[in-house]
Amino acid sequence: MLPPSRNISEWRVAISEWFSGGQRSCAAEKFRRIRRCALQFFHPALAGFVFVVTNFSRWASWILRSQPNTTWNCACVKFASEVKRADKLGTERKGRHRLATTRRRLPKTVVTLGIVSLLNDASSEMIYPLLPFFLREHLKASVAFVGLVEGIAETTASLLKLASGWISDKVGRHKLLTFIGYALAGATRPVLAAATAAWQVLGLRFVDRVGKGIRTSPRDALLANACDESIRGMAFGFHRAMDHLGAAVGPLLASAVLLFSPGNYRLVFALAAVPALLSLFVLWFGISETPSRSSLPSNAGVGNHSEKSQVRVEFARAWSDLPATFRWYLAALLLFTLSNSSDAFLLLRAKDAGVPESAIPLLWTWLHIVKSMAGTHGGMLSDRIGRTKAIVLGWLVYAGVYATFAFLHSAWQVWAVFTVYGLYFALTEGAERALVADLLPPEKRGLGYGAFHFVVGVGMMPASVLFGLIWQLFGFQTAFFFGAGLALCAAALLAAKIRR
Repeated sequence: MLPPSRNISEWRVAISEWFSGGQRSCAAEKFRRIRRCALQFFHPALAGFVFVVTNFSRWASWILRSQPNTTWNCACVKFASEVKRADKLGTERKGRHRLATTRRRLPKTVVTLGIVSLLNDASSEMIYPLLPFFLREHLKASVAFVGLVEGIAETTASLLKLASGWISDKVGRHKLLTFIGYALAGATRPVLAAATAAWQVLGLRFVDRVGKGIRTSPRDALLANACDESIRGMAFGFHRAMDHLGAAVGPLLASAVLLFSPGNYRLVFALAAVPALLSLFVLWFGISETPSRSSLPSNAGVGNHSEKSQVRVEFARAWSDLPATFRWYLAALLLFTLSNSSDAFLLLRAKDAGVPESAIPLLWTWLHIVKSMAGTHGGMLSDRIGRTKAIVLGWLVYAGVYATFAFLHSAWQVWAVFTVYGLYFALTEGAERALVADLLPPEKRGLGYGAFHFVVGVGMMPASVLFGLIWQLFGFQTAFFFGAGLALCAAALLAAKIRR
């Protein structure tokens, strides 16, 4: 407290000491923090006001020591300069915030490709879950024939992904090849509704997978070239999220159709053509691309080789030009893919652990919902912490999920582990594809994505066969531990060889 009996000069000194001394240090520090927050987050005018309030003690000391005739003018000048400074600082921060927001905004091409994937996957997933029942119940096909259809379809897609990626680099028309791939797949949907024999379904399924093999690598290259490296993980994460959203919507649409027309699979197949047609419309009119030819090696020195030999030579040269770091990435990816067996084994384990058969479709749909909700955020995380760290983290989550599947014994545990399993997809799907673009120049990305999808496709078939054999011979616990161990080895190899 100030002493009660002092003259004017003593009051000035006392007040000056009061506002500039140690008695105000704690409060002044709090006001300084408020001022900093105001300068960073609030409107510049409010920032100026807070700046004045928090500097009042210093100004009071200065005013009390000034001459009476200049005090007010000087104070006004000081106040105006501080407000002007605060306004300038606030404007600069607002500009930086807008710039950061613009950089984080997804390009139109990325959003358009996401919508295309959503529509096409909704169309595809309206058919895929019903196709085995259609073959067995309506066309009287055997179980072995169903397996043959899926095996030929997936193998064809894997081989074509490698070739189409290289071709898209050579001709520089990623959008055209992407459109052709989607058009081939979409054309099979209404024709499938008119199929009367199992061999016809085999042919249509083959054409559908040919379309997927043609479009996948050019589409990923088109997406990678459309965005900056700083948001590439978010872009691929968003695309995968839209893809999974379509995979969740498709079965629901099919169930709605069958609810009004039970057993009418042909009607579902015919209606599946509608979202497929919409996806073609969105792709063609929503994306613009400037064709550009890559600088592939010339044909000099090929001599009298045939045209096929020239193609093989050019492909071999293009493959040999891929960086060693990218090859190590493919090696780690192949090792992990060998641990990544079919999700059908997880559904079998879920049923054994207590999930009712009627709830299996709901569990599968929930997995796609988790993938869709977390996919974009997983890609954004890879932009922040780096691709390798995000992928390794996702593979570690995968290893933990597989190890946990060996001990599940109740339905609620299965639902919880499937939720965590969805986070593995969110962490890795966008980051894995973004890393391909990070490791390769634009003119090599088509081939790079082709190699990426080829390795994944080639590794998936032996992975499922190996996992099934181990399950049958040694039990499910050994099989899940084997998968978790391979995933850990792949994570260690990736962390040791790739620094991104």
